[in-house]
Amino acid sequence: MYLMKVDPRALVENPDHSRQTKSTPQADALLLASIKAVGIVQPPVVSQQTDGGNGFVINAGRRRVRLAVAAGLEEIDVLVDDPANDNGAMRSFVENLAREPLNAVDQWRAIERLVALGWTEEAIGVALTLPVRQVRKLRLLANVLPAMLDHMAKGDMPDERQLRTIASASPDEQKEVWKKHKPSKADPQVSWWSVAQALTKARMYARHASFGDDLAQAYGIQWVEDLFAPADEDSRYTTDVEAFLGAQQEWMTANLPKKGIIAEVTNYGEVKLPPKAQRVYGKASKGDCTAMYLDRDGRVQSVHYRMPAAKKPKGNGATAGDDAADETGATAKPRPDVTRKGVEMIGDFRTDALHEALARAPIEDNALMALLILAFAGQNVSVASANGGTYYGTRRIARHAVNLFDQDGQLLLDNDTLRIAARSVLAEVLSCRENRTDSGIVARVAGDVVGADNFLPNMGSDDFLSCLSRSALEGSCKDTPVLPRQKVKDTRAALVEHFKEGRFVHPAALFAPDKTAMSSWLASNAVAEDDESDELVEDGEDSGETPDDEAFREAAE
Repeated sequence: MYLMKVDPRALVENPDHSRQTKSTPQADALLLASIKAVGIVQPPVVSQQTDGGNGFVINAGRRRVRLAVAAGLEEIDVLVDDPANDNGAMRSFVENLAREPLNAVDQWRAIERLVALGWTEEAIGVALTLPVRQVRKLRLLANVLPAMLDHMAKGDMPDERQLRTIASASPDEQKEVWKKHKPSKADPQVSWWSVAQALTKARMYARHASFGDDLAQAYGIQWVEDLFAPADEDSRYTTDVEAFLGAQQEWMTANLPKKGIIAEVTNYGEVKLPPKAQRVYGKASKGDCTAMYLDRDGRVQSVHYRMPAAKKPKGNGATAGDDAADETGATAKPRPDVTRKGVEMIGDFRTDALHEALARAPIEDNALMALLILAFAGQNVSVASANGGTYYGTRRIARHAVNLFDQDGQLLLDNDTLRIAARSVLAEVLSCRENRTDSGIVARVAGDVVGADNFLPNMGSDDFLSCLSRSALEGSCKDTPVLPRQKVKDTRAALVEHFKEGRFVHPAALFAPDKTAMSSWLASNAVAEDDESDELVEDGEDSGETPDDEAFREAAE
């Protein structure tokens, strides 16, 4: 076999070639563009004619020769091989059957090698007749963990949606998830669905946003393009859900109609209309009201409704009172000062500070016993009556009570032992977290009594300040040299910088409960002597981490 240059027009087609079906116009266009850009990479294989002619017969590369003629090439390189006994039938069959396209990982590696050699994405797209978007999509594999890439190269590839989710996650997140889902000898296949599910983050799309670029910049929203989405739609998105919803809320407040309100939604995504409101499903009339709300995708939606007419006052000279029905039935609700995520963070801060205060702060014995009673009055604790039933989570509390007994089962009345057990039980019971462990207002009272405010962490971080509304954020600038800025993100950044070495505690995080809420709790829990309405609750399993008894022991000493 040797290499030589020939005129492609002088080559003779082999009538016994294996691929008889014509190739598609798209495939021919792709190969033609590639030949025009970089030439023929793999020379066709030919052999001398055996029927007495002086020409060469094409054994492999018939399409390459045909499209080289179409490209106007005067000469091409060919490999001249000895003629086969079967007129090249087996060689042609094997050559077409054994060919395998590059997988996505190898394509990405080849593209990266071309980029390193100075090729641009546009030039690669022209040479391979690929859209630039497809080239950029393949380059997203650079964001995939190398261990995942090595496994994908073996042929175990996720689908496009799963690959998009994986490539969008950070390397640290991918590394942690890969530890749990990497293949083993017993199970060599990877559950890419589980990997993508573990890396999935909530996305808010720009096409669903009603606000413009000004609010997007004010809330620090950075759009990321989803290169795996269809090319004919706006695929920009952000994972900063709080900022997106805050910008949507501010846009609704600024664009609220004259007879309009900002409504809430139920857990099923349905709008909550004012009491007695009748929803209008047809065309709205002039006197109807509008309710704007955010659906599950963060889009601004609006519905129309009408309120019943106010009743006419009876009697001569009677006038309508202040309790007459409002035209809209409710007032517009602005974005709360602290979002749900912020409230949850405050609950975590309070709980950690309360536990630290119970472990380290000085507490008088009478206050300690009072707090112990309050702990069992918490809404996350259920105690059955003396007539039957058991404690909810009794094992966790009982293990601290065991320390009050000696080896013979006799109760020890040592003050230090009592203090350790009491502090431990209080920390097991009292909680301010925004979940089923929340003790309610009694935990707030406990934190106020032991001075847990002094143990709250510095809340002047970007993570927490992003949960505040514009007005609450500007209110946090009070008593500081920081002045409110035009953009929310600039004000937040200035506060973060100011409190970097100091300490900031939002007023909403302080433990002291509101007097009205306290009075309401006292009134609702005042039980008459003959009240026997207490109910028994079935057993349940407890959860949560155990405080370090060593800290309580040091505090008691």
